[in-house]
Amino acid sequence: MFRNAKLINISDIILYLGFIKIYILHLSIFIIKVVNMNQKLAEIFYEIADILEIKNEKWKPQAYRKAARSIENLGEDVKEIYEKQGQKGLEEIPGVGEAIAKKIIEYIQTGKVRHLDDLKKTIPKGVVEMMKVPGVGAKKAMKLYNELGINSVKELEEAAKKHKIAGLETFKEKSEENIIEGIEFMKKRGERILLGQALPVARHIVEELKKRKEVKEAIAGGSIRRMEETIGDIDILVVSDNYEVVDFFTKMPIVKKILARGDTKSSIITKDDVQVDLRIIKPGSFGSALQYFTGNKDHNIKLRDIAIKKGMKLSEYGLFKGEKQIAGRTEEEIYKKLGMEYIEPEMRKESGEIEIALKKKLPKIIGYKEILGDLHIHTKLSDGKNTVEEMAVTAEKLGYKYIAITDHGGISIDRVNEKELDKQIKEVETIEKKIGIEILKGVEVDVGADGKLSIKDSTLKKMDVVIASVHSGFKFPEAKQTSRILKAMDNSYVNILGHPTCRLIQKREPINLDLGKIYEKARERNIALEINSAINRLDLNSGQARDALEAGCKFAIGTDAHTTEQLNHMELGVGTARRGWLKKEDVINAQSLNKLKKWLKR
Repeated sequence: MFRNAKLINISDIILYLGFIKIYILHLSIFIIKVVNMNQKLAEIFYEIADILEIKNEKWKPQAYRKAARSIENLGEDVKEIYEKQGQKGLEEIPGVGEAIAKKIIEYIQTGKVRHLDDLKKTIPKGVVEMMKVPGVGAKKAMKLYNELGINSVKELEEAAKKHKIAGLETFKEKSEENIIEGIEFMKKRGERILLGQALPVARHIVEELKKRKEVKEAIAGGSIRRMEETIGDIDILVVSDNYEVVDFFTKMPIVKKILARGDTKSSIITKDDVQVDLRIIKPGSFGSALQYFTGNKDHNIKLRDIAIKKGMKLSEYGLFKGEKQIAGRTEEEIYKKLGMEYIEPEMRKESGEIEIALKKKLPKIIGYKEILGDLHIHTKLSDGKNTVEEMAVTAEKLGYKYIAITDHGGISIDRVNEKELDKQIKEVETIEKKIGIEILKGVEVDVGADGKLSIKDSTLKKMDVVIASVHSGFKFPEAKQTSRILKAMDNSYVNILGHPTCRLIQKREPINLDLGKIYEKARERNIALEINSAINRLDLNSGQARDALEAGCKFAIGTDAHTTEQLNHMELGVGTARRGWLKKEDVINAQSLNKLKKWLKR
């Protein structure tokens, strides 16, 4: 950080830290905007692609999907790109040409894309509705409408349950099961939002509250503090003896609607339709309130039962012995008085942590600052937005000691071939000499339906890091799905199994896998299982990570970053790892470069 400084002045450090704090706050606000504008545009282009597919357009659907993928992976707000660089700046986004750029501008200026509205008029409304069901593509939705007259998701569910679909050409009995599962998935998805979308909102509000002189402490509790993968609402606890904090909270610029307003409790809906609840807490009860509002429910119930057995009473107001409060100012003293070790927030889900804490044998789970490098990064060479150098420079600023560039390798859209990968190897070697971070040469290869990899062994041999990932064939039966991945893992050059279950939170269910066999093969071959930190993946999830840990597996936590901004998503993966009880020694990219290289050569 201060490599070229001959003398470090304390005031300079304080100033530097102040800039960092401002940067983090601005980044949080920035991410909120990016997620909304970019995600909405991506959804529009995906929908256009689906309708064009129904109309048997040959190349346009693929073009719109490529643009949609680029936009949803973009780390910059498309509106800001347009305001700064105009249409030309938009056309620099991978997959965005003149026609699509004009549609982006239209959406920025009017809030809609007329081309989509016109396309919707050419097909029945119910077909568009059915296309939103996981497993029902554009062509299937149109076939169901034309041949069975199905014109809504409700009618689709009824037809599937009455086995009216299996007789159609290209549909089978399994198709009906998949449709029913897809509709159930839509129902249970509800109104929860992704952790990666909720965190910036919570942090922005907390930072704004902390600026108030009457606020002694402010922190987000609940499912955000437990790093749950989806969030219902945001709980924020504030220590203050001045109720003007509530007035400030309800009048913040992000507020869309006030749901409730009292002296110590208030609830608002943000302009992004997120519910945020604020509670004013007294200093003497802050720890007990924080413990109570961090949860989860089952964890809290068990703690209260333990307190009762010890002749105490535990509530959000404190831990009491008779009428006397004996703890409550901090969480640590609550757990200590109950005779156990402090339990990290991410572990509080009543899955054995309390029993182990009573024995004082909890593992020291990995810390958020213990990751030394990111091993899953994409660049302009495939479907990323930034260059190798831009990603490396950003990673160095984040404090990493090393990274791996792992662009998609193969021959399909957005993939790069062996010759292009060879050129990148030389580029990496040149850039590495200019900056103070080691750049490992890598590739993310596709696993084919038969388990073969999309890049030849002769090229894989040149790589430091090889990630094998499934990107197609998501509906294969469990036996075939498991078999193809096991075969891929037998390749001697594979180091990491990328996003193993392929799920997209709230969008796509996990593939059917015998995970026990995958864990066994990973341990046998010494292949790391990825915890992918992309905000809509978090794959493996925390439960699977814990199972794999018990099976003796190692892990890699990677951002799957396609932009420099997405390198900041590492904490989401670390949070998942902490929920899965992983320790520093279980994660290959929490090790020194020398240890990592030794492991990679295995």
